[in-house]
Amino acid sequence: MVTTTSDLKSLVEFVGGDRVRVRSIALPAQDPHSFEPKPSNFQQLKAADLVVKVGLDHDLWIDQMLAEVGTSAIRRGGTGYIDTSVGIPLLEVRARAIAPLDGHNHGAGNPHYWLDPFNAQTMTGAIMEGLSRIDPDHATLYETNRAAFLTQLDVKLAEWEQHLASYQGQPVIAYHNSWPYLARRFRLNVVDYIEPKPGVPPSPTHLANLLREIKEQHISLIIKEPYESDQIPRLLSRKTGATVATLVSSVGAVPQAQNYFSLFDYNIKALVEAFNG
Repeated sequence: MVTTTSDLKSLVEFVGGDRVRVRSIALPAQDPHSFEPKPSNFQQLKAADLVVKVGLDHDLWIDQMLAEVGTSAIRRGGTGYIDTSVGIPLLEVRARAIAPLDGHNHGAGNPHYWLDPFNAQTMTGAIMEGLSRIDPDHATLYETNRAAFLTQLDVKLAEWEQHLASYQGQPVIAYHNSWPYLARRFRLNVVDYIEPKPGVPPSPTHLANLLREIKEQHISLIIKEPYESDQIPRLLSRKTGATVATLVSSVGAVPQAQNYFSLFDYNIKALVEAFNG
């Protein structure tokens, strides 16, 4: 099995259990929008029975790679092809007739939907169906594994919501527009971004506007990811007193986030500690 991201790898492992051996193509601590495939990645795809992708504009490169590999079963429409965005209620869907002059497009919908853990219900449903298509003799096992995952997810969701209950509505600044799904689930208020558009660095005018917003709206938290520069978040922090929190959007980006559940354990703990100063 091959997934485009480490988060999907973790979900396939939960559903597939001992029946699957999964490789993730993109590294967990890298910007997926700037991913460049290696020859070894094509070898992984040639050996794969199942390919799982995030979809939208997050991992557009996988379809080009699959076209070059040429195996029909793992290309779009094949029995071994899963796009986990199908059936997800997407945020920020806009017309995408015109490509951006710079940065990258989120026009098909913000692609970071796995960061709402509730969406894992739909994602694991698609994974279970895909595994059952290529391995029907073990369909019952995949259904049982998914049910166990969902039971644990219900428990963890209640736990995470309780931890963040005191911070609902808190305004925050994010570096990249990666967090609308997490913010909606846990009632955080992302008021602006250091990148004025996804992938576009801020101008001096945009930074001045951020400083004004942070002071006027008493924003106490700036969120960034490990692969994003510290320079501007620290500058904003020095001038306003806001705390900088490093959250991770991918399993394996930090040692504490070893699977889909510990990814959220890490992020919720980081948010609570940052809100408490």
